[in-house]
Amino acid sequence: MIEHVGDAEDKPMSVAVRAGDWLYVSGQASTDPSTGAFIPGTFDEEFARSISNLHRVIEQSGARPEQIVRVTSYVRDESSLPRYNELYGEAFAHPRPARTTIQMGFQFLQFEIDAILYLGS
Repeated sequence: MIEHVGDAEDKPMSVAVRAGDWLYVSGQASTDPSTGAFIPGTFDEEFARSISNLHRVIEQSGARPEQIVRVTSYVRDESSLPRYNELYGEAFAHPRPARTTIQMGFQFLQFEIDAILYLGS
């Protein structure tokens, strides 16, 4: 069975989709959860808001951050990668999820992250 989480007809996407024992969380960025408005900031600030939004969606879906098995991160500037690695190490406990990092072309956004969670036993 497939369940869409946070899905609304006026939104262009589902915030998360549960398919069986898997939860797929759409990209989370530095946005206000109630309005969806982008909140610009330093790399650290955008990272923190993105992770907070990711955790909020995961919890609203009835899951736990410890169930994350894979993330894809999108970083605007490759010079941010050393700081990203530090922040990532603080945000995700060992053993950390599998990870791919992609340099993105958005100029208004410094960081975004999506996740795949395994909810089975």
